[in-house]
Amino acid sequence: QVQLVESGGGLVQPGGSLRLSCAASGSISSINVMGWYRQAPGKQRGLVATITSLGGTNYADSVKGRFTISRDNARNTVYLQMNSLISEDTAVYYCNMKSPWYEAWGQGTQVTVSS
Repeated sequence: QVQLVESGGGLVQPGGSLRLSCAASGSISSINVMGWYRQAPGKQRGLVATITSLGGTNYADSVKGRFTISRDNARNTVYLQMNSLISEDTAVYYCNMKSPWYEAWGQGTQVTVSS
């Protein structure tokens, strides 16, 4: 079983930055895709960004140029650097790990962008 624990959420002013982290533990496959998804009130959960175990990345159009996903395979940790935050980025952010054998979700961390 795989467990994911997120950290780094909080309240930030528009134009500010935050860095989210997600640490994975348990029976982790070396072949996996880690990513971040978010869910705003009244909306469905949607993709923010993903990164493969080889470093290939994919971003939602709404965050391209502002967010950067990265990972440390030795620490089984994925990061999301969020810059130039806007109110529309307010949501609960969830970490995700997919492999051919399982899928795991974190508990979510709240990001609020407000003045």
